[in-house]
Amino acid sequence: MDRVSLWYILAVRKKYIVTLTDDERQHLTALNSTGKGAARRLAQARILLKADQGPGGLAETDDAIAAAVEVSRPTVERIRARFVEEGLEAALDPRPPRREYVPKVDGAAEAHLVALACGGPPAGQARWTLRLLAGRLVELEIVESVSHETVRQILKRTR
Repeated sequence: MDRVSLWYILAVRKKYIVTLTDDERQHLTALNSTGKGAARRLAQARILLKADQGPGGLAETDDAIAAAVEVSRPTVERIRARFVEEGLEAALDPRPPRREYVPKVDGAAEAHLVALACGGPPAGQARWTLRLLAGRLVELEIVESVSHETVRQILKRTR
């Protein structure tokens, strides 16, 4: 067996086989025929329709699907995997972020920041800068660390 045939066998063998039911196929076809909706959702619906291995499905290769829908091959593989593992709606909708955004500055710290900014500047300075305010919040141990950009956003909200 030469390298080309081995590559072909590995490329054709798929771990996630998309088999749509008639209802799912009709839903995806209706979604595409109306053309209304998020572009990502419509593209993912087209990917699933083209990847359908069931009776009446197109059963196209990942490379052909990627070229037709104008996405990368890994995108086709991810959509295929999400459909098999999580279902139709999960494959169509964007995945929620895994990261939790915990604010460093709470209401009490914001009040301290506003009070600092409204007060006089430190000795030797003509006015408060965002970096000076951020440093002062850390010096006073109101927060462990804070960036000048966070200070800017807080002050912008309080105007």
